Amino acid sequence: MLRRKILTAAAGLAFPALRSARAAQLIHYPRPEQNDHPWQHKGLEHYPVRLLEMALGRSSRHYLAQPVPFMMTQGRATLELQAGRQVDLMWTMSSRQREQDLLPIRIPIYKGLIGWRLLLVRAADRARFAQVRNIDALRGLTFLQGHDWPDADILRANGLRVQPSSDYGGMFKMLATGRVDVFPRSVIEIWNEAEANASLGLVVEPHLVLRYPSAFYYFVNKANTALADDLRAGLESMLADGSFDRLFREYHEPLLRQARLPARRVIDLVNPLLPSATPLERRELWFRT
Repeated sequence: MLRRKILTAAAGLAFPALRSARAAQLIHYPRPEQNDHPWQHKGLEHYPVRLLEMALGRSSRHYLAQPVPFMMTQGRATLELQAGRQVDLMWTMSSRQREQDLLPIRIPIYKGLIGWRLLLVRAADRARFAQVRNIDALRGLTFLQGHDWPDADILRANGLRVQPSSDYGGMFKMLATGRVDVFPRSVIEIWNEAEANASLGLVVEPHLVLRYPSAFYYFVNKANTALADDLRAGLESMLADGSFDRLFREYHEPLLRQARLPARRVIDLVNPLLPSATPLERRELWFRT
């Protein structure tokens, strides 16, 4: 009996990682569909994962977050999460429909920056945007968006013509060849995408920013209230001690300097998809220039 106890203790000392993995609650999140996304080359894809791990690290439960082993579109990931299959958590822009189907943790992980949209355009077309003063001047253009992105419906609701696409890599070629006129992208995304597609003659338009209120949340299955509570508590704790904002600045300050938002002409759009429960009154949750 003594020998068995000694061997058991020795095994535990020899394989602490194995014991830890067995004790951990695995949390699976979608692997991004764009494996060639410029974020992959700049490290920006690590931000929501680091924020997730830091927030869950404050829980008394031991969580281990891992991506699923295959690519998923937003639509597929949403369906899997809603059904409680394969995916335990995802992060995406909120909408009324998504908050009906899933359980949101209503702390915007990008502080609303997803709704600050710069314009990716052809270099030869820059001059046509220089005199734009309001949304009416944009109504004759065709805007490019992903077919399952909530942004497409937001643009349509503001009277803009939208061409959807399901091929992320092909979108930039659509813009370059003139099938569409403009590709609005968030401040977080656009600089790396412009750099990656500079050979196609695409640039960031220097004068304008489209802005609409938007919230990019972590979502879990509606039945998984324990995970939601732990994640919410961890994020609130990080907001209280400043670590949320420090991590946000670590990843996004260089992009904000490059964007020069205070110098741009702001065109405000309405977001009819924004749920009424969005915590717009909590000023500490939102980016401001």
